[in-house]
Amino acid sequence: MSEARPLALRYPWVLATIVVAAVAGILLLGPAAPASRWVATAFAATVAARSLWSMVQELRRGTWGVDILAVTAIASTLLLGDYWAALVVVLMLTGGEALEDYAAHRARGELDALLARSPRQAHRESRPGVTDDVAVADVRSGDLLEVRPGEVVPVDGSIVGEGAEFDESSLTGESLPVWHGDGAAVMSGSVNSGGVIRLRATATAAESQYQSIVALVAAAAGSKAPFVRLADRVAIPFTIVAFLIGGVAWAVSGEAARFAEVLVLATPCPLLIAAPVAFIAAMSRAAGLGVIVKNGGVIERLSRIRTVATDKTGTLTRGQPEVSRVEGLVGSEDDVLRCAASLEGDSAHVLARAVVEEASARGIPVPVAEGVQEEVAHGVRGVVDGRPCAVGRPGFVAPGAVAEWPTPLQPGETAVSVAVDGRLIGRVVLTDRLRPEAADTLRSLRALGVGRIVLLSGDAQETAERIGEEVGADEVHGGLLPADKVARVAALQPRPVMMIGDGVNDAPVLAAAEVGVAMGARGATAASESADAVVLVEDLSRVPDVILLSRRTIRIAQQSIGVGIGLSVAFMLVAAFGFVPAIVGAAIQEGIDVIAILNGLRAGVRGRRR
Repeated sequence: MSEARPLALRYPWVLATIVVAAVAGILLLGPAAPASRWVATAFAATVAARSLWSMVQELRRGTWGVDILAVTAIASTLLLGDYWAALVVVLMLTGGEALEDYAAHRARGELDALLARSPRQAHRESRPGVTDDVAVADVRSGDLLEVRPGEVVPVDGSIVGEGAEFDESSLTGESLPVWHGDGAAVMSGSVNSGGVIRLRATATAAESQYQSIVALVAAAAGSKAPFVRLADRVAIPFTIVAFLIGGVAWAVSGEAARFAEVLVLATPCPLLIAAPVAFIAAMSRAAGLGVIVKNGGVIERLSRIRTVATDKTGTLTRGQPEVSRVEGLVGSEDDVLRCAASLEGDSAHVLARAVVEEASARGIPVPVAEGVQEEVAHGVRGVVDGRPCAVGRPGFVAPGAVAEWPTPLQPGETAVSVAVDGRLIGRVVLTDRLRPEAADTLRSLRALGVGRIVLLSGDAQETAERIGEEVGADEVHGGLLPADKVARVAALQPRPVMMIGDGVNDAPVLAAAEVGVAMGARGATAASESADAVVLVEDLSRVPDVILLSRRTIRIAQQSIGVGIGLSVAFMLVAAFGFVPAIVGAAIQEGIDVIAILNGLRAGVRGRRR
C-alpha cells in the first residue's frame, strides 16, 4: 500500500482514467445516466487533445508522433458515441506513457546504485603518523593517504611502503586477490584485503577509475537508441486505410453512417493491446525461467541478436576460487590439505573457504590448530597435531626453500604453499572454474543464428585465451578496463550485440550494448540495474532460452497484429457496402480483439525446447 500512493501520484493520467471510468459507471446506474456520457466524453477528448498537442511538438522536432492511431481511435469512438471504447483506448495510451516514464526512472536508479558504492571519505596524512578524515572530492594528486583493511581505495594512487592484497573484482572482474607491492599502481574501487597501507594519490576522485565507470554508465545509457513499439510500424498506414475505406464508402453511397460503420471496425485494439499482451506474457514466462526482462523493447531486441560478447569471471566461470588440485612433495595430498584446512579454518581470506570446503568434500578430518597467527597478505602459522605448520606464500612458510613442482601453474591459477617444521610439503592450487554449461550455451547460441561470439575480460590475455578455447569463442580480448570493453562492443559487427557480464566493472558495457544481460544472482547492483535482462539463477543456459522465447514472442505478436488488422480490414470492406450496422460492427470488433489478445497470450505458454 505504501508504494501504491507514490505510483498513483507519479502517473496521474492513469489514475484519472480509472476514476473517470468508475464515476461514469456509477452515474450510468442512477437517474443521472445521461451525465455519464458527458463525463467520459469530456475526459477522453481532453486526453486526445493533450496527445495531439504532444504529437505536433514531436513533428516540429522532426519525428513522427507514434500515438497517432490512438488519438484517431479516441476521436472516432467519440464521434460514434462509443465513449466506453474511448476510455479503454485512453487507458492504454496513458498506461504506455507511464511505462516509458518508469523506464526512465530505472535508468537514473542504476546511477544512484553506483554512487552509493563510491567512497565518501579518505584518511589523509596531515603530518607523519596523523591522519584527518576528508571528503574524497578534496583529495588532490600527491596527497598521502591511509587505506585500512576492508576499505575501498578512494582514488587512483601508488603504494608507499609495504604492499598488500587487493580485491579488484569490482573493476576487472578477477575473483582472485591481487598483490601490489611498494610503488605499484592501485585503482580506486579496489578493496584492501591486507593491513593498513599508505597510498600516494595520483589522481583526483573525478579523474579516477571508479568515477569513470559512473560516467561511462551515464553516457552509454544515454546513447542507446530508443525502442520503437512494434505496433507503431503499421499504425499510420492502418489509420490511412481505414479513413480511405470509410471516405470512399461515404462518397459513393452518400450516407455518412457508412463512414461511422467503417470506423467502428477500425478500432485499433489489436495494435494497442495484442502486442503488449504478448510481451507481458513473455516477460512473465521469462521470470519463470529465472530471467527478469525489464521491458517489451528488450524482447524485440533479443529476437534479433547476431553477435554476443561475454565477460569471463562470474559469467563463463563461477566467479569463486575452487581447489583444482593438491600437489604433495612430502607425504600424501591429504596430509597437505589437512594441514592447510586446519590453519585456514578461521581465516577470512578469500582462498581459505575454498581450502576448507575441499577438505570437507574429501572427508578429511581436520584437527583444531593451536596458537594460530595470521600475517596479513603472507599466510598463517600455528600448531597442528603438536607440529608447527604454515600455509601461505612460499617465502613465508619455508624461507629460502626451492621446490620443483610436478605441474607448473597455468594461466588463471594461484597456489598456497604448505610447510611442516619449516619444510615445504606441498601446495594447494586454486582456480576459478568454468561453468559446466558454458560451452553448451555458446553452442546453443550458434544454433540460434549468432554468428560471432567474443570474450572480453579484465584478466591477463593468457588466462582469457585458455577459457576462450575451452568454450569455443571466436575472439578473445584480455587485459581490458571498462572503457576498453565499451570501445570493443561499440565496434562489433554484425549488430545488434548482446553483452553478458557480471560485476560493477561490466555496468558500462552492459548499458552500451543493444542488450545487456547480467548474471545477477551474485552480481553487483549496478550491473543488474544497467542490464536489460538479469539471470537470477546460476545457469548461463537461460540466455539462449530467453532468446528463443523472444523470437517466438515476436512471431506471435506479429501474428496477432496481422490477424487483427486482416480481419478488421475485411469487415471494414463489408461495412463499406452497408451490410454491418454500427452496433454489430462494435460486437465484431470486440470479437477480433479477443482473438488477437488470446493469441498474444500464447507467448506465455511453454514452447518446444531447442
